[in-house]
Amino acid sequence: MVWLLEYAPRPIANALGRLCGKTLDLAIPRLRRIADRNLSLAYKDHDAAWRRKTINGVFASIGRLLVAFARFPQITKENVNHWIRYDGLEHYLKAKEAGRGVLFATAHLGNWELSAFAHALLTEPMNVVVRPLDNPRIDSIVEKRRALSGNTLLSKRDFARSILQALRTNQPVGILVDQNSSAENGAFVPFFGIPACANLTFAKLAARSGAAVIPGFAIWSAKERRYVLKFYPPVMITGDAVEDTRRIQNAIEAAIRETPDQWLWIHRRWKTRPEGEPSLYD
Repeated sequence: MVWLLEYAPRPIANALGRLCGKTLDLAIPRLRRIADRNLSLAYKDHDAAWRRKTINGVFASIGRLLVAFARFPQITKENVNHWIRYDGLEHYLKAKEAGRGVLFATAHLGNWELSAFAHALLTEPMNVVVRPLDNPRIDSIVEKRRALSGNTLLSKRDFARSILQALRTNQPVGILVDQNSSAENGAFVPFFGIPACANLTFAKLAARSGAAVIPGFAIWSAKERRYVLKFYPPVMITGDAVEDTRRIQNAIEAAIRETPDQWLWIHRRWKTRPEGEPSLYD
């Protein structure tokens, strides 16, 4: 499938990508059920028809991501602008001037794979924290493509020291911070008005390093037929890990609200509950 998406003519690859998204939807019905539950929690004033449309958009977004990811070997400095452009690059450049590195607080929103890949071609390589996939063969394919533009992959199993070392030399580091965390490693902060357990490590690294924290996401623009790599103003870090985590999650939520059909609602974001509370999922 990766080979087909990479070498097929672009219109055919796009059609195959949409088919992949629809196939995933049909093959694993629980993903749509999870997404519907999440949306009913986060958008209580929206009806079932809106939720269905939004979930359809989620699977379409996954299809677009797969096409771009498969074609990474063909994306170069010369043609990357056909795929993506910046919005808010000045926030990143100003943060770099401070000399303490940049922590990108990103999420499974839009095309998180292309955002890091393209930034390396458009500006400079970065460090990306990744979790190795369970299937070693698929993981090998994914890692090779992720590194094609010059990025350094940091394993999520042992990343704190590597991140601090990169930040000390004023390098950028990208971390996905929108997933559910275990209670022992996180704290409950509001996310769409619901207590969500978020890992505190990111906020602690930001406070310890003094690095700028910039929310950044590659959002699909239907009008332009390409992605927009949008950088937001830095999140102020206070040194209070829980408060800083709340601020970071608030920034993530605000970005999701701009294009809700591009976030990965199929993840059980509110799986971990405060002690004594029942599960929000069947």
